[in-house]
Amino acid sequence: MEKGLPVYRLASEVTRKQEQAVEAEELLRKRLKDMAEKCYRSNIYTFSSFLSMAELDIFYRMQKEFTHVDFTLSGGREDSERRMIRFGSEKMLGYIEDFPIVCVEIAPLQQKFADELTHRDFLGALMNLGIERATLGDIIIYENKGYVFCTSVIAPFIMETLEQIKHTRVKCRMGEAPKEVTEPEMETRKIQAASERLDGVIAKVCGLSRGDSLELFRQKKVYLNGILCENNSILLKPEDIITVRGFGKFTYAGYEGISKKGKKNIVINMRRK
Repeated sequence: MEKGLPVYRLASEVTRKQEQAVEAEELLRKRLKDMAEKCYRSNIYTFSSFLSMAELDIFYRMQKEFTHVDFTLSGGREDSERRMIRFGSEKMLGYIEDFPIVCVEIAPLQQKFADELTHRDFLGALMNLGIERATLGDIIIYENKGYVFCTSVIAPFIMETLEQIKHTRVKCRMGEAPKEVTEPEMETRKIQAASERLDGVIAKVCGLSRGDSLELFRQKKVYLNGILCENNSILLKPEDIITVRGFGKFTYAGYEGISKKGKKNIVINMRRK
């Protein structure tokens, strides 16, 4: 009995997490429907908070429920992962309203003596201020500075409150992010794969075994054109966008002929590191 207790507790924890996930999805679905309905009935723009890729997947699966209202998505930059949804359009409402997204630059006071700061460092420092994750979009690190895309409401609080990350004193200012952040430079890579199957291409691009690639699908870390993909055998089409959480994003551009060993010369475009 004693030995079985930890297994029971683990099963209970898994069940509870599954229940919480279902509850969170139902709440998000209701919130999105309410925003769409408010836009339609009141003739005003409505905006979601920043949504994660998993939350955006829920929205994409709901699109048929929003045929009566226009919508667009933005994260403040090209290639953004976390995005807001804006219900409404100029054609529908007769006026335009921008997304309430701004960029806060967080830079060390003295770069020479600064720690090497990572995404986790910036996010951790912001979370320690008591900020809700939903008010923050992507955080991009460039030349040891953090460019935080966030709501216009939370930006003043960040600039007034955040003074240190790890052992590094920082300064915050609101402004335009450099082009390298808003429009990441892309590079073309060529790999060889037996076919255009998604799991095989991911394995080659990410330097993984086929087994490790399959594990990514089981862990729900693979998104195809923004939608969670659990079908590892799907065949890619040109312009498909693949996101693998923890590894990055790339676009399938097609293939250029067959190698001497009978493999396809796959072409992909991905952000230059």
